[in-house]
This record gives sequence, C-alpha cells and structure tokens, in this order.
Amino acid sequence: MSFKTGRYKGRIGIMAAMPEELQALLDVMPDEAVECVAGREFWVGHLHGREVVAVLSRIGKVAAATTTTVLLSHYGVDQIIFTGVAGGLGDGVRVGDVVVADALVQHDMDASPLFPRFELPGLGVSALSPPAAFTATVRDTVAQVLSPGALTSGGALGDVHLAPLNLGLPKVHQGLVISGDQFINAAQTCRDLTQALPTALAVEMEGAAVAQVCHDFGVPYAVIRTISDRADDDAHIDFPRFVSAVARHYSLAIVEALLQRV
Repeated sequence: MSFKTGRYKGRIGIMAAMPEELQALLDVMPDEAVECVAGREFWVGHLHGREVVAVLSRIGKVAAATTTTVLLSHYGVDQIIFTGVAGGLGDGVRVGDVVVADALVQHDMDASPLFPRFELPGLGVSALSPPAAFTATVRDTVAQVLSPGALTSGGALGDVHLAPLNLGLPKVHQGLVISGDQFINAAQTCRDLTQALPTALAVEMEGAAVAQVCHDFGVPYAVIRTISDRADDDAHIDFPRFVSAVARHYSLAIVEALLQRV
C-alpha cells in the first residue's frame, strides 16, 4: 500500500507508549468500547469523524510488534500513529522537543558476521522509513500544533506551563530514531550509540519494531517521540510530572490534529 497526499479514509491505529497518553485520548473519544485480544485492551471508536483503534504499545520491541500485528491483522487498520516519550541523543535535541522519525533502526540488531551490524536479515537494510509524503505531513502538522502561538495564553495548548519545569518552547526535529530492548541512561552507552549511529536523534524501545511490522504489511506509519530526558542523564526532570504536565497534552493535540489531516 502506498501513501498519497490527501486525507486517508481508512481505519487508523493509535499506539500510545504511556497510560497517561492513552487515557487522554480515551477521554475525548465519545463512543470507545474495549475489546481484549492477545492479552491487550483495544479501544474501538471514533474521533473527529475517523474510525480509530487505540491501544497501549507495551514496553519493548517484541511487545510492540505483537500489538502492531494485532492492529493490522485483527483490526485491519490502514495506518498507524505511534506517540510516546524517548531519550534525546542528537545535538540540539532537548527535553520537551519532539522528534518525528523518518528512519528507524534497531540498535541492538547484530547478526554479524553473517550480516552487517544493524542489518535486518532477509530485508538487506538496517533502516526502515515511513512513506516520505506521510512523514512530511506529520512533520508539518506537529510543527503547527506546537507553534509558539499554540503555547501562549489563549492558545490551543495554553494550559501547558513550561516555565515551572524550566523548559523552553519545543522544537520539532525530523530524523533517525533508534530502538532496542534496553533502557538507555548511561553516558558511555550514549557515546557508543552515537559513534555507531551518528545521525540518531532519539533512543527508545519500540519504534523500529513497529516500523518493521508495518513495512511487512505495507502500511504507512508515523513514530512521534517527545523527549523526556537526555539519554545520557545529562538533563534531570521530574518524569511523572513531565508526562502529566506536558507529554500527554502534546500527544493528544498531535493525534487530534493528524486525524483531521491524514
């Protein structure tokens, strides 16, 4: 399936990484109904006139891949939007910024010497990318949602108060997001990752697995990550407070805007 510019009409899968993000979405869905499949709760309903299925991704690549597979094979979604938090890696990627993935790599994939490090056996590539037109629409939408005007008093996100968390206005980045089954919070590990993958902007634990499943099914997808920390622990912030005060609001606003554009 190829993505073309213009509003897509199919059912959309929305994957949230944090319970707070999912709940914020459910609170504005007028007719959500829960269904249990593969030990997961899938919420089926509508939002902004679109048919959606919302679910927690669960943590780690296998869990996220299972969740994605159920969305695609059981619920027949035609595209997937994934939102969550991540650790910042790239220069200039700060806490509170948002990264839109245009490529995803599993940083712990290493089948060498049979295959080059990071290469996905059988696919012949290490990085997977969502459709460029879809990514461009997502990037433009996120930038509009998080514009300075939206975050001022009276704006759509005027209730998000950044100053108490010592955060500036968010920047929107587009680039490589890397995933692995480790929580990265050590400076040396970050240096190793950035040496091996110097263009990486953010690190997390699910996105590249979602990308691989969507690639196999031929379904467009977006991975959107709000930076909650520097993965080398260089910046400290109250994580629960950040999720409650900032990340869940960003996630909901981005998802709602995308439902009206894609």
